[in-house]
Amino acid sequence: MTSAPPASHPADFDVSEIPHARQVLVLALATLAEQREADSESHILRVQNYVLNLAQALSSQPKFSELLTPAYIDTLCLSVPIYDMGSIGIPDRILLKPGRLTPDELAIMRTHPTIGHAAIERAEKTLGRGSPRLTIAKDLVLCHQEKWDGSGYPRALAGTDIPVAARILAIGDVYDALITSKVYKDGVPHDKAVQIIFSERGAHFDPDMVDAFIEIQDTFDAIAKRFADTDADMQHKIEYMANAIAEIAVM
Repeated sequence: MTSAPPASHPADFDVSEIPHARQVLVLALATLAEQREADSESHILRVQNYVLNLAQALSSQPKFSELLTPAYIDTLCLSVPIYDMGSIGIPDRILLKPGRLTPDELAIMRTHPTIGHAAIERAEKTLGRGSPRLTIAKDLVLCHQEKWDGSGYPRALAGTDIPVAARILAIGDVYDALITSKVYKDGVPHDKAVQIIFSERGAHFDPDMVDAFIEIQDTFDAIAKRFADTDADMQHKIEYMANAIAEIAVM
């Protein structure tokens, strides 16, 4: 009689693998969301590294040093991949539209921060309790489209009412959007992106954060080059966009 294989013993499970496995799953899910916008995994890695370096630069400033501890920055960077998760709830016909959105389409697009934030809160409610560790993630998801002068969305927050995490992310996100080529547009050179971000100092972005960005702009350029999209990434973007447009056309 053949004996059954021994059952796994709890000691066989490597607890140290949990954080890494969690990061892999978060990145995988975030990548699915980014692909719907014809973006790549490299975009997530670039933005994570922009945020890391800008947060570290700001941590030496008195007004940010108390908040931007190493533990806070670690949590911030781990949360970056899900900041745009709400885009999953936006229809392809709007999300992938290459031209200017109509007012109605723009209104729908602007719901993506609240869609993502509501999903996290529903998950917390389903599991029976909230988690303080998710505060930064929820700030990123809900507030990454807010602007320093109050002209952003979804809540038209202004100045320091915008969470620090979201203010940091805004610079990294916009910089990457500027330099990255899409199917329907070419990215701008690094120097041009820096000029555009500086022109939005005190309008879109926190002035102190723009100043810190200017000081480490070469680091942003190096990150962009290190994690640049490949030819295969661009081909994937083209194919995804073409397939999505074809599906929309037959609906």
